[in-house]
Amino acid sequence: MAQSAATISTGQSRQRGQYRRSLGAIWLEFLGSMNLAITLLVVVSIASVIGTVLPQNNPYSEYLIQFGPFWFEVFRLLNLYDVYSAWWFLAILGFLVLSTGVCVSRHIPGVWREITRYRTHVREKSLLALSQHRRWRTSVDAESVEAVAETALQGYGFRTRREARGDTVVVAGMKGGATRIGYVLTHVAVVVIALGALADGNINLKLRELMGDLAVETRDLPVSQVPAASWLGPESGSFRGNVTIPEESNSGVVFLQVRDGYVVQQLPFEIYVEDFRIDHYPNGMPSSYESDLVIHDPALEEPIRQTISVNHPLTHRGHTIYQASFTDGGTALDLTGHLLDGSGQTMPIAGRVFENLRLQLGGLQRTMEIDDFQLFNVDRDPRAVERTGSRDEFRNVGPSFNFTMRDEAGQAREFHTYMAPVEIDDRWYYLHGMRESASEPFRYLHIPADANASMETFMAFHAALHDRARVERAARRAADVLLAQMGVANPELGARVADTANDMIATLVEGGFGAVNAQLEARVAGSNRPEMLLEFSRSVLQRTMFEIYREQLAARQGVELSMVQTDADQRAFFEEAMNAVSAVAEYGSPIIFEIDHFNHREATGLQITRAPGKNVVYAGSAVLVLGIFLLFYVSHRRIWAMVTPREDGGSDLLMAGINQRRPEEFEAEFADLAEAVENQLGVTGDMPGRRRKDASDSAGPTEQTD
Repeated sequence: MAQSAATISTGQSRQRGQYRRSLGAIWLEFLGSMNLAITLLVVVSIASVIGTVLPQNNPYSEYLIQFGPFWFEVFRLLNLYDVYSAWWFLAILGFLVLSTGVCVSRHIPGVWREITRYRTHVREKSLLALSQHRRWRTSVDAESVEAVAETALQGYGFRTRREARGDTVVVAGMKGGATRIGYVLTHVAVVVIALGALADGNINLKLRELMGDLAVETRDLPVSQVPAASWLGPESGSFRGNVTIPEESNSGVVFLQVRDGYVVQQLPFEIYVEDFRIDHYPNGMPSSYESDLVIHDPALEEPIRQTISVNHPLTHRGHTIYQASFTDGGTALDLTGHLLDGSGQTMPIAGRVFENLRLQLGGLQRTMEIDDFQLFNVDRDPRAVERTGSRDEFRNVGPSFNFTMRDEAGQAREFHTYMAPVEIDDRWYYLHGMRESASEPFRYLHIPADANASMETFMAFHAALHDRARVERAARRAADVLLAQMGVANPELGARVADTANDMIATLVEGGFGAVNAQLEARVAGSNRPEMLLEFSRSVLQRTMFEIYREQLAARQGVELSMVQTDADQRAFFEEAMNAVSAVAEYGSPIIFEIDHFNHREATGLQITRAPGKNVVYAGSAVLVLGIFLLFYVSHRRIWAMVTPREDGGSDLLMAGINQRRPEEFEAEFADLAEAVENQLGVTGDMPGRRRKDASDSAGPTEQTD
């Protein structure tokens, strides 16, 4: 009874062991299956396409503007903004390594057997079943026939092996076994490439962030103020980051974009920018740009000096430095600020691009943020169309700079100011652009340039409109002139007209012509002839402004007001000045700037990458190419020669071969081989599918081959 129980227990243990082994076999079969590998490769390919089409590692604000709130959040949750470092992408790569590794380990023994075993244990019936076979019945002895067959096989590049089974000798030939190695190499290449991709997947950064050793910084801070928790040490793994270095400056760090923030990657060397150069096409677009770099490395006796440009990077200690972009490097600007409060005062201002200046304007504090400087501003030359009919000629209208004016409440407007006047329709203007948000185009204030190509005349005219005494005198003169032209001599009416002109001037400098029209329409709303009153009031306003302008001309020419005569250019200037006065009221800044001098300084934008797995990927790619070549261009061929002696001293030779790829080529090769054997033996063999009578045996028919 005890023995029976022990037997049952042993049987149950064996069943459990068999179940465990079968479960493990199932898992191995699943991991090494072709379907799983293809599925993983398809997912990796789709992710790679997404990573190629969708720009990677850009600031989140750019993605939000491009895709909108809904899709931005969907793509963010899927980590599509950093596909190659996403957790799911790295997990798939790891699983692909495991799956392909299992597949290779399972199939290597079979492949080894296939390329090392000659399969000499073949039977005559099996050889006759092959489509390519031929038989010879000859009077030559078996040893000579065997030598002929082996020599012929070796002559066609086959490696041979001989085996005797009783009186019968089998010579097995094999060629092209490397195609089986191609199968292994392609799978090994996938593993190697995936390992290289994992090495370059920022795994170190993600692990440090997961463990709380690394904090992503989201504030715009100088590099010296970035906390230590947001720094990565040199040689910390793979990365791709950017850094902007002004001319004659150096940097030993690079900034890595991480989601909506960044971390600072320390470099094991310093980069010094000696000079930056840029060339332009005629339309103003950059044609090429390059940087002269000096690499200071403590491990080097002498620094490295090299010029880099687009598509011509510099590689040092596994770090590749690319010329990626350019920007302003802190151009120094000397500006003159013209106050628009009517005082006519100016204030000199010195600043640099990217510098914030505190200005006290009109009793209120403003912050002026100098954003950018452009040395070239190129547009199409309108005169070229008239001159040559070409629309492909361009002109450079000179330097300009951008700044943002922010009030105490934080509200801001962006401004764009040109240094030199710009010709528009045969007239010259100083252009001052303004917009309330970056999504809007600039709206430009056109200030007419005077005969000295300056804004001085306009600014004096604008200041005169704020002088109440001067305005009152001009308004009274304007009223008298207009009433006299109408044949009306009424001092009281003239005084009322002058008062109206004073009010309109005050409204004009505060709100522009739109505010003046609204004021006038409200005044004449209850009159019998509103259109006539509106027209008269506008004439009074224009004449008052013209009288102020004439007074200005008289003072400049040093003559009596009555002696002033205006020519066509002066009248055109006055018309432009009136429009500019109205636009100044909508300009949105209490000050307008003029560029006196600048010291241009540029900065180069470098992209620095470190990819320790790059060479691994390159090696894997080379192995993959070799494996594919072996798979598709090398054919595994086997040919057997079976020699059987006869009692009459002669012998029978049966040759047969097999090839799984390109059967037409193998058929021709086998025919050539058979012909060579026939030439040596002096007999013709039987081909499959037909009878042939051997010359040495005329007594009976030859054997029918299948």
